[in-house]
Amino acid sequence: MKKLLFILLITLPYVSHAQDDLMDLLDDGSDKKQYVPAAFHGSRIILGHSVVTRHKKELEFLISHRFGTINSGSYEFFGLDNAFIRLGLEYGISDNFNVGVGRSSFDKTIDTFLKYRIARQSTGVGSFPFSIVFIHSLAIKTTPRSSDDPTISFSDRLATAHQVLIAHRFNDKLSLQLMPSFVQKNRTQGVDNSDQFALGAGGKVKLTRSVSLNVEYYYRIDEAENSVYNNSFSVGFDIETGGHVFQLHFSNSAMTVERSFITETFGDFFDGDIRFGFNISRTFQLGH
Repeated sequence: MKKLLFILLITLPYVSHAQDDLMDLLDDGSDKKQYVPAAFHGSRIILGHSVVTRHKKELEFLISHRFGTINSGSYEFFGLDNAFIRLGLEYGISDNFNVGVGRSSFDKTIDTFLKYRIARQSTGVGSFPFSIVFIHSLAIKTTPRSSDDPTISFSDRLATAHQVLIAHRFNDKLSLQLMPSFVQKNRTQGVDNSDQFALGAGGKVKLTRSVSLNVEYYYRIDEAENSVYNNSFSVGFDIETGGHVFQLHFSNSAMTVERSFITETFGDFFDGDIRFGFNISRTFQLGH
């Protein structure tokens, strides 16, 4: 017993000192600014962009596929006989600044975009509750051809979109995002406004380690009185497998270009005009 007491008396100051050092280390770490993990699995929620950006020298190849409407019947194999596709590339100039380009079979559209992250959600000293990203995109429709419509000019084919993405990751299960949007078209089809504002909202609910349920909706604020278009609504699942992200979803929109799905969605989701589609994303690291 005397030997045990002697050992305790000798080691007690060292134990106390080590405990103080550990508490100081924990206190210092808890106050440091730390960035919150990404709010979404990929660069798209479903159709529209998420606040996720590619890292510097990282290249994403994105295949977006949309079939016809399910209510087209068995003769059209419930929409699977018809399809639209977009092939896109997105590259990280830096961790906060991305550029992208794509080509869609829908209206034979070529689109480009700039994506800049203004702020990133963080905790600790100097924390910020949201991730904020600004996007400017340009779309060029190549249909109809000039031989089909001699009155159409190059500027008539252009449309621009400006979006501010504001996202918050509540925990490892739930993330939400708002997308105030403005679309400007130089030439409209039928009854439609050239300048249109819309408010998008999207969210992710994590179901398993690699699978999440995603929902996305765009409400057109100043649609024309006799507009033939509908608000875009989509629901689907994300499946993450290493460098790939598979997105399986159902939507009333035909394509993923902002001009198309925000302001030119023909189908009514709740009337059965639902299209099955998927996105496949593959990321390549082109530098250190």
